[in-house]
Amino acid sequence: MNLVDSSAWLEYFADGPNANFFAPAIEKTRDLVVPTIVVFEVCKRVRQQRDHRAALEAALTLQHGRLIELTAVLAMAAADISHSEKLPMADSIILATARAEHAVIWTQDADFESLPGVKFRAKKR
Repeated sequence: MNLVDSSAWLEYFADGPNANFFAPAIEKTRDLVVPTIVVFEVCKRVRQQRDHRAALEAALTLQHGRLIELTAVLAMAAADISHSEKLPMADSIILATARAEHAVIWTQDADFESLPGVKFRAKKR
C-alpha cells in the first residue's frame, strides 16, 4: 500500500520537478490510501493558489484512492506519534494512518525524511 502525503500530491498536480517520482504511487490507485487530512491540506492549498473549481477537481482525483477517515483510534495513535516523534498534527495523522494501513509514505516533507517506511525526495527549488 502507498500513502502519498500532501506535499507530494501538490508536486504532482503542479507537474513539479519531483512529479515523476511520485507518479507511480499516485497512479496505482488500487494500492493507494488517502487520509482525509491530506484531502483537506491539498484542497486548501489548491484553492489558495488557484480557485474553488481546481480544488474540487483535486478532491475528485484524491478520491481515486481509498479514503481513510480520522477515527478516534487513529487520533489516539497520532497523538502518541506526535509526542514520541515531535511531529505536527497533520504529519502525525498521516504517519498513524500509514502504520495502520501498512503503507509506504511518499513525500518531500523533511519531517518524514529519517523515518522508516518512507520514500523521500527532497523538494527541488
